[in-house]
Amino acid sequence: QVQLAESGGGLVQAGGSLRVSCAASGTIFSIFAMGWYRQAPGKQRELVATITSGGSASYADSVKGRCTISRDNAKNTVVLQMNSLKPEDTAVYYCYGNLRTGLGRRYDDYWGQGTQVTVSS
Repeated sequence: QVQLAESGGGLVQAGGSLRVSCAASGTIFSIFAMGWYRQAPGKQRELVATITSGGSASYADSVKGRCTISRDNAKNTVVLQMNSLKPEDTAVYYCYGNLRTGLGRRYDDYWGQGTQVTVSS
């Protein structure tokens, strides 16, 4: 069994900063990529940022220059630092991990429960 537990999030004023963290635990053999998606009310879930085990990061255009994703491979954790937040960043943020639970097994996506980020204007 694999669990991804998010922490952080909350309410912040526009222009402020927030950090969301995620820790993966359970039967994990290796993790290729970890990252964050978000889903605002009435909208589809969208990718925010992702980072590979080698440290290669990519960001949605909407957050480039405002967000930084980092990862600790030894601890199976990923952190998203968000700065200069805007009301349109308001959403539930979901952590994900593309991982495998054993040698020879395929890589699958696992998801956290989500954490609310609300940016007030």
